Amino acid sequence: MEVHQEDNGKKGSFYILLEGKKEAEMTYTWAGTHRMIIDHTEVSDALRGKSAGKQLVMKAVEFAREKGIKILPLCPFAKSVFQKTAEIQDVL
Repeated sequence: MEVHQEDNGKKGSFYILLEGKKEAEMTYTWAGTHRMIIDHTEVSDALRGKSAGKQLVMKAVEFAREKGIKILPLCPFAKSVFQKTAEIQDVL
């Protein structure tokens, strides 16, 4: 699964397309220039159980590391991924 990103400078999302349709999406809002707030994650039934949500979080972590920014996971799903995965807590 390929994770795509959209960003308009204020808000953005990481998402997965399946046959041209968004089947998984994690949205975020910028809090200044050095922090992004993950506010929602949604995965369709078509991708449920295939680690799509975790892939979205991992792509956000990769993005944060590349840009030297921090992530505030307000979304319960994203927060749980951070709590369970010690090696990504450097971006918190």
